[in-house]
Parts: sequence; C-alpha cells; structure tokens
Amino acid sequence: MENKSKLSILTNGIIKENPVLVLLIGTCPALAVSTSLLNALGMGVAATAVLICSNIVISMLRKVIPDKVRIPCYIVVIAGFVTVVQFVLQAYAPELNKALGVFIPLIVVNCIILGRAEAFANKNTIVDSALDGIGMGLGFTLALALMGAIREFLGTGGLLGYTIIPGFSIGFFNLPPGGFFVYGILIAVLMKATHGKALKAKSFSCGVCPMYNSCNLAEANEEIAAEKAAVSQKGAEA
Repeated sequence: MENKSKLSILTNGIIKENPVLVLLIGTCPALAVSTSLLNALGMGVAATAVLICSNIVISMLRKVIPDKVRIPCYIVVIAGFVTVVQFVLQAYAPELNKALGVFIPLIVVNCIILGRAEAFANKNTIVDSALDGIGMGLGFTLALALMGAIREFLGTGGLLGYTIIPGFSIGFFNLPPGGFFVYGILIAVLMKATHGKALKAKSFSCGVCPMYNSCNLAEANEEIAAEKAAVSQKGAEA
C-alpha cells in the first residue's frame, strides 16, 4: 500500500472521503438520529470512539487473525467496544442513550466501522489506523452535526433546546422526508463546491466496496468475468 503522510490519513475522512457525504455509507443512522444537533453529536462521538478503538485493536491483531474468519473477528472486537460505549451512555447520559435507541447497538454492523477495519486497519500500522479512525469519525460526526443542526433549526426554530426564532417551525424537517431532503441538499452543495469532483472520483460498483473481498458477490463476479473472457476468446478464435 502506498505510504501516506500522517496528516493526509487524518484529514482524508473529513472531506475528501467523508463517509456520509462522499462515500455514501452510514446513511441509515445519519438520517435516523439527525433530527436534533445533540442526538447527531452523540451518535457521532459514540461511533468515533468505537471506530478509533476497533481500528487500533484490529491493526494490532491483523497478523494473527486468520484470513477466513477475519470478519467475525472484527465484529467481536467492535461489539465489545460498542457494549462499553453503551454502558457509558446509560450511566452518564441516559436521556441521550434513550434518544439514540437501537442505533447504538447497530454500530456493530455499521458500514463505516467494518469498512475501515477491512480496508485500512487490516493493512496498516497501529498509529495510522488510529489516525484513520479519528479522521473518519470526525467526518461522520461533522456530516451528522450539519444535518442535525439544519433539521433542528428549521424544524423547531432553535438549537440544542434553545429557541432562536420564537414561533418558527417547519414540521417537515422533523420527519424522515426532511432528513432525505437535507441529505440531498448537502450532497448537492458539496458537488457544487468541488465542481463535481467529490463524487465523480468515486466508482460505486461492488469492486470498490471495502467489504468486496468478504462478500459472496466477489466470487460470483469473478466467475461472471471468467465466463465473459472465455466467450470473448472463443469468439476471437472463431
């Protein structure tokens, strides 16, 4: 793997490969918990803590985890940290834990966490994996915070429970369609700001998915490609 500077690893996930706005993963919790800024920040911090810790541990164990069972091993590691995070929330922020609900346990199978474990932590040093976790976590938190702030302000006329514009409220933004609308607007703004380069550089086929090598589609696609090559070869010979 090409060596990258520590700074580029740290900043990569914030804008260039923002998991929510560029890679378009982790959208389920992003849409579900971004009804308020506090919930969005809580989810972002929780996911970031799990991401950093799991990246570090998986990087430490990358040479001893058998290749055939690496995904179950990743899930066990991630589940352990998710349990710790949930216990902390239950003890010190019960209202936030209640508001986030099932989306805290679902961090275990979050595409961002598993994807970075497979695509980065499994192939890089502990320090680089920790920096990658911090960067991706910050990018995830930033995207959620933007969505949460916009939806809360437009939906209630305030932020963090404080009223900014008395009597102002557009209930649409408190509903799921409002989440999709804000999400689409943020992606459009990013596309405009980068002149379309942010998403144009990304190919969304299965082959570039971080979990591709662990997915049954990988084997199926390889078989299809082999069949196409055989047919092409026969056609050329004919």
